[in-house]
Amino acid sequence: MSKPFPKPHTKAIIFEDKKLYACLASRPIAAGHCVVVWKKPVKDLRGLGRADYDHLMERVDEVRNAMLSGLNVKKVYLMYMDEANHVHWHLVPRYNEKGYDVFEHAPKKLKEYSLAEKIKEKLVLHL
Repeated sequence: MSKPFPKPHTKAIIFEDKKLYACLASRPIAAGHCVVVWKKPVKDLRGLGRADYDHLMERVDEVRNAMLSGLNVKKVYLMYMDEANHVHWHLVPRYNEKGYDVFEHAPKKLKEYSLAEKIKEKLVLHL
């Protein structure tokens, strides 16, 4: 069984429901880097039922759209990596860079939370 992710700072949270939350990443590689985290301990996407998977991916899509608008970027990379043994997606905005250059940035500890509000303002949920 996977361990739950540490709870994010309340100012970092963009959206939360009984199944998941979306927030600014605690160690972003780009300004506005977000994560969408499944609350229950599930090691891999294959461990989610179809309805839960659909719920997760709908929220990922909605957060990505809010990031595109709220951060004024043209691209947001979606990354699912299961090395943490806990279902979560990374949503990384690409600013004026070429290709995958954003992934060469060193993560830094999140200290400023204003981008969460900018993204939250643009969030449109289809519940």
